[in-house]
Amino acid sequence: MEGAEQTTRQRIADFLRHESAEASTLAAEFEITTPSALSHVEHIAQSLEGTDEELLVAPPECQDCSFHEFDDLINRPSRCPECKSENVSDPVFTIE
Repeated sequence: MEGAEQTTRQRIADFLRHESAEASTLAAEFEITTPSALSHVEHIAQSLEGTDEELLVAPPECQDCSFHEFDDLINRPSRCPECKSENVSDPVFTIE
């Protein structure tokens, strides 16, 4: 499908098949809000179930203590539960 004929969700999925991106990058690329980009990513993950593709998530990571075992891999936490730092990276998404 051509880009103009695809939904935003389809265009995001195609984008993630070619490169990894944070939700903020997807939001800027597709001129949507970051929460909307996260919603699209969650739906893309569901739509890939039962296919030979999967959504891979590089989890958020605390830049101060390297903690990376967050409960919610998709949403960026506001602070690290280990050291309470707010210096936490965003999760990175890709489709393989």
